[in-house]
Amino acid sequence: MEKRTKVACVKGPLPGPRSRALLERWQKVEAQCTGFQAPVVWDRARGVVVHDVDGNTFLDWTSGVLVTNVGHCHPDLVRALQQASEKLLNNYECANEPRVLAAEKLISVTPPHLDQCFFLSTGSEAVEAALRIMKRHSGNWEVVSFYGAFHGRTYAAAAAGGLPGPKKGYGPTLPGAIRVPYPYCYRCPFRANPDSCGLLCLEFLDDVVRAESTGSLAGVIVEPYQGAAGFIFPPQGWLKRLEQWIRARGILFTLDEVQASFGRTGKFWALEWEGLQPDLLCIGKGIGSSVPVSAIAARGEVIGVLGPGEMSSTMGGNPVCSAAVTAVIEILQREGLVENARRMGELFQARLREIQERSPYVGDVRGMGLVFGVELVKDKTTKEPAPELTRRLIGLAAEEGLLIGSVGVFGNVIRVAPPLVITEAEAHESLDLFEAALAKL
Repeated sequence: MEKRTKVACVKGPLPGPRSRALLERWQKVEAQCTGFQAPVVWDRARGVVVHDVDGNTFLDWTSGVLVTNVGHCHPDLVRALQQASEKLLNNYECANEPRVLAAEKLISVTPPHLDQCFFLSTGSEAVEAALRIMKRHSGNWEVVSFYGAFHGRTYAAAAAGGLPGPKKGYGPTLPGAIRVPYPYCYRCPFRANPDSCGLLCLEFLDDVVRAESTGSLAGVIVEPYQGAAGFIFPPQGWLKRLEQWIRARGILFTLDEVQASFGRTGKFWALEWEGLQPDLLCIGKGIGSSVPVSAIAARGEVIGVLGPGEMSSTMGGNPVCSAAVTAVIEILQREGLVENARRMGELFQARLREIQERSPYVGDVRGMGLVFGVELVKDKTTKEPAPELTRRLIGLAAEEGLLIGSVGVFGNVIRVAPPLVITEAEAHESLDLFEAALAKL
């Protein structure tokens, strides 16, 4: 085991004086419509360590919402961005060498059947592109998606999603979205036993499609695990069975790996765990490791339905973001970060299970690689969600020196997703801090 030298250091109550002043200034000028966070104003970060403007030091379990897979401000990524920005910042749709290199590098690591890609700016944009391609290729307009899904906040992506937040209060959503249950086994919508249900939620697919479809199915979009809904992981084999259902109907399969890709689950692509072969793959977040870039990878015959001028993105494929894509892939490969995510994931899994046994509030722990959800409940028998405790825990953890966030259908799931560069010593320290904060609830 590595030498355990303490990293986190919080000198006083949060927010500190400089943080408090900046937060007050910020609240006056920018709409406060983002999620709940600890009252910490970040100043700089490196690897897994974050420093705030008051000189406090924290360990990070958020990765800036599962973005900084190669760590905060990795020197090789920073250098690549500096060199690219000194030469060319944007040239819209004209070719540039970094874009060509990035496309070649991305296709070199995608499954062989995904032989073409296209660069965009955000995960939502990638999802929108995939939905359009499915509809254009098939000539149909209905898409099956899932309860609890989060595919983005733009119009079609929100319509395909299965969470109320992105849609509530905005009127009718885009027609053609057919939503079905995702296997949230801790809170099964059928009140079934996951050990004996026979994947009932998949059987229910036929009932829903039969009742709701007009006969114009274009395809299915699904996440390999649902992040925003609370890091919900389907049972082993569920995704493969879903793929078989899709193939039997001759429709298209889009896998939304915006959050799950680039090593997060302990494989470069989450699809590798079950040998999935989607027609379209949505990629984001970790692909730029903090730089705003996303992409779709696709079968050439599927994306080939688009002709010249039928898809573009103002910032997509710009030379700076393209340089980031190449640098991130090279860092992941050179430093063995995918393998590190798998090793550290085993450590996190074991210790989080131990914490679950000791804590009266941890109802469920689920995840793989370096992405886990810790679901907090008021009572383990009733499983009543505890969103108030979850908010309190975010503040208590920050006071201990650990930055965490919450997700979940009920707002009661702690996000455990540190950068993939985390060391064994940093992992143990962060888990110690988490348990100390839990003990104060």
